[in-house]
Amino acid sequence: MAEKRWKIVFMGTPDFASTILEYLVEWDGCEVIGAYTQPDRKSGRGQKVHHSPVKEVALKNDIPVYQPLNFKDEKDVEELRALEPDFLVVAAYGLILPQSVLDIPAVMPINVHASLLPKYRGAAPIHRAVANGDHATGITIMKMEAGLDTGPMLVQQALGIAWDDYTGKIHDELADMGGPLVMETLLRYQDGRLTVMEQDDSIATYAAKLSKEEGLIDWNLPVKEVHNKIRGMSPWPGAYYFWTPEGKDPIRLVLSPGKPGDEEVGDHAPGTIVGEFDGMLGIACKDKIYLASKVKPAGKKEMDGKAFVCGYMNKC
Repeated sequence: MAEKRWKIVFMGTPDFASTILEYLVEWDGCEVIGAYTQPDRKSGRGQKVHHSPVKEVALKNDIPVYQPLNFKDEKDVEELRALEPDFLVVAAYGLILPQSVLDIPAVMPINVHASLLPKYRGAAPIHRAVANGDHATGITIMKMEAGLDTGPMLVQQALGIAWDDYTGKIHDELADMGGPLVMETLLRYQDGRLTVMEQDDSIATYAAKLSKEEGLIDWNLPVKEVHNKIRGMSPWPGAYYFWTPEGKDPIRLVLSPGKPGDEEVGDHAPGTIVGEFDGMLGIACKDKIYLASKVKPAGKKEMDGKAFVCGYMNKC
């Protein structure tokens, strides 16, 4: 058990952040005295108002919730200052914090970033690492500065990416890594073991925010690059393309990660659905056949390759 119970204000919005908040709520070494998250949004067909995952966790644990649009209004800054936190713990909050906010905690503001900084600064580090075919990613706990993910690094832990891992799986594993690393950071500070290492800006890379359109698959690429793209875009925004059945309109197909096949393309043009291979859907790339584990036609349920070629290509 930690000797001191740090007062923490947590800032985050999506599932990645809520997992980290759950770890901190259960830890004896701190007290989460407030949770900042993005304002409630309308979404879905019924345009219902939904709370963020962080707000859901906060409400369940009787943690006061704050949802400012930004910190341009001095009243919002003063409200945070009045909480007198020891640490700000920030994870995928979705707001750029001004220096007036970063100066508030008695000890320091720290950020949980899902990459091995200085690689993949920015909004989509997990997607970019998987889509680029990287063999490793990780979590970096850093002291926050006004620049985008430029602060000095405090604690870092790596995570391997296997050839068949996809973004959703790596996302969940990193979230489970992030909570304990925040605890480790606070404990190291408490007993004087915390070291600070500046980032090497000369080797920094940037992970730009994703758009839904980036999920479009280019079948003219080699099969390994197609595999990385599908893994990197799964489950969001989803890897897709438009397949045109003979004599019919194009259908949007979303593919789930599978594996590069050994089969040669032959005379099949890139993007051609070659057939079913042990339940997987085979599609021609530049060099080999890609085998998708599942396919979801627009407006229909997800199905395997055998069901697709039977239902959509009359090859039962």
